[in-house]
Amino acid sequence: MFSGKKISFFQMWYLIFFCHPVWGDTASMYGEILSPNYPQVYPNDVQESWEIQVPPGYGIHLYFTHLDLEPSQNCEYDSVKILSGGHVEGLLCGKKKSRVPGSSIVEEFYIPYNTLTMTFQSDFSNEERFTGFAAYYVAVDLDECTDFVEEPCSHYCNNYIGGYFCTCPPDYFLYEDKKTCGVNCSGSVFTEPSGEIASPNYPNQYPENSQCKYQVALRPGYFVALTIRSEDFDVEPADSKGTCHDSLILVSGKQRYGPYCGSKFPGPPEIKTRSNILDIIFHTDRAIQHKGWKIRYYAEPITCPQSVIPNSVLDPKKDRYIFSDIVKVTCMEGYEIVRQYDSITTFHSSCQNNGEWSNSNYSCIPVNCGDPSPIDNGKYDYISEPHEPLYKATVQYFCKAPYYTLQNKGEAVYQCSASGQWINEEMGTELPTCVAVCGIPSNPIRETGKIFGGTRAEKGNFPWQVYFEHPRGAGVLISERWVMTAAHVLDGYDMPSMFAGTINIGGRALYEDGKRLVAEASFIHPGWKRLPTGSHRTDFDNDIALLKLKEPVEMGPNISPLCLPGKSPEYELQIGTLGYIAGWGWREKGRLPNYLWKAQIPVVDMDKCRSVKPEGPADSSAYRFTDNMICAGGGKDSCKGDSGGAYSIQDPFNSNQSYVAGLISWGPKCGTFGLYTKVVRYLDWITETMNKHEMKPSIIS
Repeated sequence: MFSGKKISFFQMWYLIFFCHPVWGDTASMYGEILSPNYPQVYPNDVQESWEIQVPPGYGIHLYFTHLDLEPSQNCEYDSVKILSGGHVEGLLCGKKKSRVPGSSIVEEFYIPYNTLTMTFQSDFSNEERFTGFAAYYVAVDLDECTDFVEEPCSHYCNNYIGGYFCTCPPDYFLYEDKKTCGVNCSGSVFTEPSGEIASPNYPNQYPENSQCKYQVALRPGYFVALTIRSEDFDVEPADSKGTCHDSLILVSGKQRYGPYCGSKFPGPPEIKTRSNILDIIFHTDRAIQHKGWKIRYYAEPITCPQSVIPNSVLDPKKDRYIFSDIVKVTCMEGYEIVRQYDSITTFHSSCQNNGEWSNSNYSCIPVNCGDPSPIDNGKYDYISEPHEPLYKATVQYFCKAPYYTLQNKGEAVYQCSASGQWINEEMGTELPTCVAVCGIPSNPIRETGKIFGGTRAEKGNFPWQVYFEHPRGAGVLISERWVMTAAHVLDGYDMPSMFAGTINIGGRALYEDGKRLVAEASFIHPGWKRLPTGSHRTDFDNDIALLKLKEPVEMGPNISPLCLPGKSPEYELQIGTLGYIAGWGWREKGRLPNYLWKAQIPVVDMDKCRSVKPEGPADSSAYRFTDNMICAGGGKDSCKGDSGGAYSIQDPFNSNQSYVAGLISWGPKCGTFGLYTKVVRYLDWITETMNKHEMKPSIIS
């Protein structure tokens, strides 16, 4: 039905001419039906009908060259309905494309009657700015468009009975010859400092028979610079004589670039003009069209550096400074400019026509940060030259090894900043903290035995062991400020008398070798059940407590903390796992030793502890056994007076380190099996209690 050049239908709008168009009820050989406002957005809440009639004996060929309606199920929102002979011939909505190459028809109907009714309706909204439809009807007869030897139209030929008419794509206009289409693409002026300019329809085919002129006009002091990538240029190549029939020409003052054509840009990838005005001229003929071109342009001013002098800031701050810009230069905090008779911190400078700043002979002298602050259990050394506390000088803090290490395990490197403070990249002005290394005895154990009738410990075997003089018991040092013990040890004794760093508690040795620890506060686990004085206890669940010390303990070969367990599955104890216990509790025949005794015992099944007949008035059924307890021992055991001490086990991730797996809690009978508070169950309570009382756990594991 139609002939002409192929283009994307989405870009079409049609300019129609008829010799004698006839509308309404009068019989007509052809006609046009457009949606309201076509080719613009159609209005909302519209219903409009058209009655089409051709002379008797003719059928109607109804076709749509543009259909862009709001899509909906069953076309219930916006639609075009075609009725003829009492039947619905079609119900259309949505967006349609031509399915036939070279044809502009997106939908068509052949009606075997000489009348039809077409109704268009729209609902209350057109949110995506749909442009409606363009429909045409003709009485079916001769197709002039296919009978021409040469193309009658430059773009689209539309047949009707007894004649034809030509139409154009979107943004085109029809010349006076009513056959040729062209585009008016001149007059655009670009004044922004940068942007993109492209040929019409880019990257689709540019229009033929057109001459486009664009202009870039920048303010004085800026030059136009532009880039054209090879892949952004595709214009009809020159003929055999080297003539460009389609061409791009660039004119800037007396400079002229081009004409350019071809499948790749033949000019330089970057062009810098010497003027602030650039004219872009694009000429096309009728023969062949390509995708065209895209130019990226930008303003190129005379510029000065981003800095006038080192160690200074500029006001105003700009991405680029150009000729005649004036800035206020201020030395960074802690710097000053020393002149012959005075000193200043600010001055003004201007960007000169040679691209240099005025007054650039000034210099800012760095600040003096003063000596770095000392830290507990550590020191610092300069790691930069010279060893002076001037701007950008660097120091590194070290802890007293091997008993202390940095809490964050990184390099505590601080630099003298422009603000006059020593700054660490991660911690800012906060000083590093040296914390005690945990779980590594200065004198590793080389033998095994048992407490209840066992072997004596040596100095440095258990540097975390804390002796409770009153009440008689033990605890475990877990940081410089915190001691952990069994809750029942503190029943009635909130502030016990404690010593660390000794294995001999007899006579003057305790006071000469031991370090007295003074408690500031005690915290018994909230799940621990308190009993009336004198009551016989059978429930030792949640037998754990914390003591906060008034002063941090200095670590050394005989005093260091024991690590806390981790939360990973590797810290869940398996049957047969060996661990150490130590204490000054009862031994055989009811003796209380002066020296610390130790034993290595395995974890055993809880049934072992349940099977022992307990000493005292209650039988085994009266005692409570819970998952918060560890059963361990078997001939080697803790006893009265050992309570609160640690059941220490080798760390699964570091064989040189130990952690507190349990606390000596209770047992049915000394010398058999003992029950130990399972510390891993209380990690959250331990850390929350320590953090709440302004002391983070100072433990390196």
